Amino acid sequence: MSATSPPEQHSLDRDPTKADIRRWQQYLADERAEGAIYRELANRRDGEERTILLGLAEAEKRHEEHWTQLLGEHANVRRRPSVRRILLRLLARHFGSVFVLALAQRSEGNSPYAVDQDATRSMAADELIHEEVVRGLAIRGRNRMSGNFRAAVFGANDGLVSNLALVLGIGATGVSASVVLFTGIAGLLAGALSMGAGEFVSVRSQRELLEASKPTQITLSAAPELDINANELVLVYKARGMSQEDAEHRAAERLGYFSCDCNPTFSLHPEREEVEEIDEFEATGSAWGAAGSSFCFFASGAVIPILPYLFGMSGMPAIIVATILVGIALLVTGGIVGLLSGASPAKRGLRQLAIGLGAAAVTYVLGLLFGANVA
Repeated sequence: MSATSPPEQHSLDRDPTKADIRRWQQYLADERAEGAIYRELANRRDGEERTILLGLAEAEKRHEEHWTQLLGEHANVRRRPSVRRILLRLLARHFGSVFVLALAQRSEGNSPYAVDQDATRSMAADELIHEEVVRGLAIRGRNRMSGNFRAAVFGANDGLVSNLALVLGIGATGVSASVVLFTGIAGLLAGALSMGAGEFVSVRSQRELLEASKPTQITLSAAPELDINANELVLVYKARGMSQEDAEHRAAERLGYFSCDCNPTFSLHPEREEVEEIDEFEATGSAWGAAGSSFCFFASGAVIPILPYLFGMSGMPAIIVATILVGIALLVTGGIVGLLSGASPAKRGLRQLAIGLGAAAVTYVLGLLFGANVA
């Protein structure tokens, strides 16, 4: 259904109850808020993305009209939107980032219309389509940030877990607080430098592989000079994955026999190749950007376990405080990953917490054993 289509008519076979009216008023408030969210996001974008977001905002008006029609005079009573939508609009107004799109995607995917008999079937279908539209917009943002974001998330998580494990393992042996502190600082510096150097080499190598794998335009310049009776141009296209028929058609096109009518997905126009190259490199990220993100985020994660020791704590209280601080940080980083991936932030956060504290617990137990043996 297009944004300009009239709303599907829906009549009740019963008199609405007070609960019905309250629920419809809440739906109406949420639909108005969703339209405002998309308009706020559109204000921070231009071009095609702005047009898509404004189209979503216009589509939400159909749902508003449905609930307004059912409510009648009760539509004049204004209710506050849900807390999620209030927060989303605030974030959209001031940030407009991929985080907001990821939250909006989850909001569209959790629509109650599929199980509410007072919503039309087309409204439930609309919400599914809106989720896919927002998912598509979110994917663009994820691709633009995925390279450096991957390095940042991995860096922070590794810093949290590895340095907590190091601090707990050393602390469990019974050494002084100053030894634990300097061990933690050494672990921070060594890990951050290692992570930064590793990310630089990894991303640079990946970009070099992509560049080496990118088809060249040699067929365009060499085609006029080819020996037509021993044409190896077909072999070039077959090596790139074309069938025999597609390769022969493409070779004939390059030799100027006719315009190619073969599979368009194998098009090698320079404009298309340039777009694909940009997309590949956006997903990979820059080598210096990935290295810098990895270094900084590893350091920011690794400093948390040693904070209690920096403030003069020692012994079991320092270990407990360090574990709590790292646990909170793991929940936050896991939740952020969940938001960006469109999954449940709570599940991702708890998974991150379980993995991180599990690894730290193993090293703590080993530290106790070594400490006991030394004693």
